[in-house]
Amino acid sequence: MSNTVKFLELGRLNDRYWPEFMVTAERTIKSGSYIGGDEVTGFEREFADYCGSKYCVGVGNGLDALVLALRALGVTAGDEVIVPGQTFIATWLAVTAVGAKIVPVDVEEDSANVDASKIEAAITPRTKAIIPVHLYGATAGMAEIMRIARLRDIYVVEDAAQAHGHVRFGKRAGTHGHVGCFSFYPSKNLGALGDGGGIVTDDETIAKRVRLLANYGSTEKYVHQECGTNSRLDPIQAAFLRLKLQNLDWIAERRKQIADVYSEALRRNSSSVRRLLGESYDSVWHNFVVVADDREHLVAHLRKHGIETALHYPLIPSLQACYRDEFATATLPISKSLSERSLSLPIGEYLELEEVTRVADALRQYEGK
Repeated sequence: MSNTVKFLELGRLNDRYWPEFMVTAERTIKSGSYIGGDEVTGFEREFADYCGSKYCVGVGNGLDALVLALRALGVTAGDEVIVPGQTFIATWLAVTAVGAKIVPVDVEEDSANVDASKIEAAITPRTKAIIPVHLYGATAGMAEIMRIARLRDIYVVEDAAQAHGHVRFGKRAGTHGHVGCFSFYPSKNLGALGDGGGIVTDDETIAKRVRLLANYGSTEKYVHQECGTNSRLDPIQAAFLRLKLQNLDWIAERRKQIADVYSEALRRNSSSVRRLLGESYDSVWHNFVVVADDREHLVAHLRKHGIETALHYPLIPSLQACYRDEFATATLPISKSLSERSLSLPIGEYLELEEVTRVADALRQYEGK
């Protein structure tokens, strides 16, 4: 074992599947079906069933899932879409891709998810959709968001890229709104060995339109009803995902066990470091994020103890070069503050007890500055 607890080791994460991966890869390659086919339809059916949704459509990646969902709902130039002030930039890029206007809303201090209490003030007659993001593995306040959306006849597109399988308000992430969008990027709780994405929905019309748009705007070869794109889930990735889907609940449970150890260590620490998700929040723990008044001092302390960390996300979208001119004056104080104080710790179902204990011990020993 390395003297350093790495933030993420994808090789170790996938080691447990290696023999099955080899069998699956050989079967898929020998099938001669390299676009679509049984592996893709099988995964779509199984993931829809797992989520508790009627339909799933596999696409190329998580960003494509968001773009295709917005297009399927008819979101276009002149429309406005409400997004969180703090999220991975793909959420914002999807709105830009369909030509709509981004309307950022600040996030909650104790979750980094969009603050549902601030959404109504951001709604105008041009608001067509809301994209709540279930950041780091915890579902946003969907009960209130859906109440607002139903009242105002607004679409809800869930960005569930980090919350596969999470249950809140009696439903799994991605099934509260009109469409749920997922990424199967390799580091996700349900991760492929390359890019991949998908949408889930109970609306057959939406599912059919996403599938049409993702296949060059076509349902019949060489007949194109719309100007679509090429965004399809590869069969070999679908086959790998089918294997890992069988373990998704175990993955979440194992990550929760690790999160519980870290949380207990933080409770025993009298410094200003806290868990981002308040004690009332549940999660599938895609990331375990802490908030520290002096982040660099905490990073140095953990590094001294041989622990790697990561920043999610150090510069909010409104301050990125591609959006800065338009949104530099946006009032997003909590989003900005969290981006400057948040730190992600190693968490993965493959971590051994000794590694988890080292991180917890280092958290307990941290004295702040």
